[in-house]
Amino acid sequence: MASNGETTPLLGEREYEATKTKTKSKSPFFSPATLILFGGFIISLSFSYTQTPLLYTFRVMVCEEFYKHAPPYEGTGDRCARNEIDAGAAAQIAIMGAATILCGITNLFFAGWEMRKYGPKKALAIQTFFPAIRVVIQAASLFIGARTGLIIMQLSQLTGVWGGPAGYILILNTIVAEITEPADRTAMFGRLQGVIMLGISSGFMVGGIVAEKFGIEKPFELASVSFLACTAYVLTFVPYIDPKDLSSDDKSPRAKGPMGFLGLLKVLGPQKMRLADGRTAKHYGIFFLAFGIFTGVLATGYAPSLIQMYSISAFEFTSTNNSLLMSVNCLVRGLFLMFVFPHIISYGRLAFKTTDVPLSDTAPESPLPTHPHDIDPMPAIVADQEEPTKPPGPVSVTQGAEFDLFFLRWSFLIDGIITTSSAFATQGWHMYIVGSLLPLASGSAPAAKGILTEMVPANRKADALQAMTLVEYSATLTTMGVFGFIFSSFADVGKSYLTFYCNAAVAVVAVLILLFARFPPLGSEMIVDDTETEPLLSEERGEEADES
Repeated sequence: MASNGETTPLLGEREYEATKTKTKSKSPFFSPATLILFGGFIISLSFSYTQTPLLYTFRVMVCEEFYKHAPPYEGTGDRCARNEIDAGAAAQIAIMGAATILCGITNLFFAGWEMRKYGPKKALAIQTFFPAIRVVIQAASLFIGARTGLIIMQLSQLTGVWGGPAGYILILNTIVAEITEPADRTAMFGRLQGVIMLGISSGFMVGGIVAEKFGIEKPFELASVSFLACTAYVLTFVPYIDPKDLSSDDKSPRAKGPMGFLGLLKVLGPQKMRLADGRTAKHYGIFFLAFGIFTGVLATGYAPSLIQMYSISAFEFTSTNNSLLMSVNCLVRGLFLMFVFPHIISYGRLAFKTTDVPLSDTAPESPLPTHPHDIDPMPAIVADQEEPTKPPGPVSVTQGAEFDLFFLRWSFLIDGIITTSSAFATQGWHMYIVGSLLPLASGSAPAAKGILTEMVPANRKADALQAMTLVEYSATLTTMGVFGFIFSSFADVGKSYLTFYCNAAVAVVAVLILLFARFPPLGSEMIVDDTETEPLLSEERGEEADES
């Protein structure tokens, strides 16, 4: 008979410890958190090289198409400085945004499915490889130009189905949620978004300078090489996480196939909760949080593009000017999220802390896990079971987490106020002031993710994060279509500044919706569907019988 050191349970323990080793490191420079943060920086850098040149190319190609049917330009200055061209460029960008909505949401389905099938590491590599193909196609469209070039540029977004910004942000956030302790999660989400903003800032600056010095097509060529380098980095340095270690039930029917990702939205709907006294009730906190986030992102998500387009039409900003504007914006945002936001959350939670007793009906010595890596190793035969061994446990809310919700509401309100101030700009340097003040209201995205992970049980955390990413990205891309149309309509009558007032109105609505968001009651427990509960309860009864 084999010794204890060779039994199947111990083999499972060895595999478990090996997996934990892969997500930990003695050196802070090569720790999983550092590797993920640097990966987020270089990937966002690659995506940002073409952002400002892309807006400029749309205006140029619309201008080329306009003068194919209009009398030759005989005046002085910029021949493209016409309301018709500004409106046409905004309309074409809105069309591209609509195409990006469909491709980006589909990309989220594929990214979620790829994570569960191949693991986050390989899924992230796929998300950085296909954008390299996209920017090559976009570079080719620049040589064609006019209407044909516009169509090719817009069709290039189809490659975003297999790899794009939606997928890589989703995967990075999921990895962060897996390797970070609950109390540090909101701050880590902020740091991740901070390094992404720093990457975007650097990309805006480098992309604009390269376009100005070497030609508008060069940023696209640079981006293609950069994406391939990112793919190599991910495969080499990003820590491996077994897809089975994701804290979600990937054995359920809703997780089958890429389109099964849509089923994850159920976790954002009204949840049936069992209260501490045994009564059941509907909890709408997660629903109002998701609805408020969608509305808030709808209000603020178009602000970067709006500021750039308004600067081009109102103050004749060049590609370099807009790159500097966005670089300043993202640099301040990144520094704020990396160094200021974590301290705000830390001190704010201390101020909102009401007791030293953990807000959970689960004792500290309870065997219920609070983190994926806390789950005890199981025999190999458990992997063949079609259901998890335990239903979702009680929801444990970190002390002072109410501050995250307080911060989220005020960040949207302040963001809307600062965005509205752009309408009063009368000189170009006013836009730089707005661009540097706007980041001081950032932090809504990491705060929302931190709140969400507090509202759901540990084994629903990954599902909830992925569903919220879908909501955020859908809102970001929807706002491109909605406010792109609004900006185009106002630009056609020479009053594009009115779009800023529309942004502010929607931001106020978002704050009102978030007033209804609440954490689950103390000691409550999420109740799963009946189809999932019955086998789970039967397994628990079997375990109790074995113990007796």
